Amino acid sequence: MTERIVVGAALVDGGRLLAARRSAPADLAGRWELPGGKVEEGETPEAALVRELREELGVDARTGDRVPGQWPLRPPYVLQVWTARLLPGSAAPEPLQDHDALRWLTPAEIWDVPWLDQDVPAVRGVLALPGFGTSGAHGVPEAH
Repeated sequence: MTERIVVGAALVDGGRLLAARRSAPADLAGRWELPGGKVEEGETPEAALVRELREELGVDARTGDRVPGQWPLRPPYVLQVWTARLLPGSAAPEPLQDHDALRWLTPAEIWDVPWLDQDVPAVRGVLALPGFGTSGAHGVPEAH
């Protein structure tokens, strides 16, 4: 069975991470995740992430670095996470598909929401990034 990639966005703004609360399917509803979705055939993970953020949140974003690691989901899927930033002039994120709420979480608030089990190690990976979370710095450096 060929491994299929699901991309997640560590969407960061002002040192805060965006979390999205699932509204469907029923077994995932009410739990929080990094927004994203499946990579379609012929699409790069980065292009899929930009597309998914536009579809799910109505935003224009740019991908950054990949968070080290990948995490198993239901076979044949694996989760890969990239950092992402809103482009200047992008609309504010709104929960358009599969979500009913969004929250910007500071590093101190990251564990205030019940994350989906498969997203927990990915969120830990985001927290370990230089300049975010437990490193003591305030936020991921802005791209210039």
